[in-house]
Amino acid sequence: MDALDRKILTELQLDGRLTVTELAARVRLSISPCHRRLRDLEREGAIRGYRAVVDPAAVGLHFEALVFVTLRWADADRVTAFEEALTAVPQVIQAQRLFGEPDYLLRIATADLAAFQQLYDQRLARLPGVERLTSTLVMKNVIDDRPLPE
Repeated sequence: MDALDRKILTELQLDGRLTVTELAARVRLSISPCHRRLRDLEREGAIRGYRAVVDPAAVGLHFEALVFVTLRWADADRVTAFEEALTAVPQVIQAQRLFGEPDYLLRIATADLAAFQQLYDQRLARLPGVERLTSTLVMKNVIDDRPLPE
C-alpha cells in the first residue's frame, strides 16, 4: 500500500458516496487507474464495505453505556459460547476482547436507562460464563467514528 492508496482510503472514509470520477479528482489520478486501485483495495480487504453512518438519537437510541465483562473462566469453549451468544444481542453495537481484566468491553445503545437496565438484567447478565459486569454511562461522544489516520 502506497501513499496514493492511503489517500484513496482517507477520502472514502470522509465520504463513502464519492463516485470514482469524484474520487479520482480528489486524489489527482485519472479515472481508470483510480478505479483499478479501488477494486484492488476492496479485493485485498482494506475496504471492508460501505455503509451509512446513522445518528443513534435519530432512530430513538438516546442512551449509551460501556459494559466491562469478566468471564468466570476464559477457556476456548466458554469464550466461543460467550461470543456466539453476544452476537445475538442487537443492542451491542461494538464488542472488543481485551488482554487482562476485564475480558471484554461492550458498547451498548438503547432507548433509555430503563431499556438498558432490562437488557442488563435479562440478557447481558445471563450470557454464558459471565462472572461480573461493570458498566459506566456515556455522557457525551467526543470523538465518534473518526477516520483511521494515514
